Amino acid sequence: MMNEELKIYDIKGLVEIPDNSFVFFIIACLLGFFVFISLIFLLIRFFKNKKTNQRKIYYENLKNLDFSHSKKASYEATKYLRLLARTPREKNFILPLIEGLEQYKYKKEVKTFDDDLKAKIETFMDMVDV
Repeated sequence: MMNEELKIYDIKGLVEIPDNSFVFFIIACLLGFFVFISLIFLLIRFFKNKKTNQRKIYYENLKNLDFSHSKKASYEATKYLRLLARTPREKNFILPLIEGLEQYKYKKEVKTFDDDLKAKIETFMDMVDV
């Protein structure tokens, strides 16, 4: 009889606890993968679309101008002088230059460039900061 009284009815069997840690791990890995791919994409895009300094290109084109063809050189010099001039000082400096280049434009036969005009263009190039 004694054994019957000591019988405990409150203890229940083992309950299975759901373990979702593997699902959370997979989600974290996928999220990390997408962040990594996005970062690589942005870095590639940044370096691919990195703008070149257009002023340097204009400066180099003006520096390498072929003065043997006066008509073509006058058009190109006018274009690059206008693109390079930013400050009021530079803009005021190129006005007489552009007027001096007008004599080489709009004509069928043109003479060769003056050394004075070449020197002024060189002075302007020294003045411009690239």
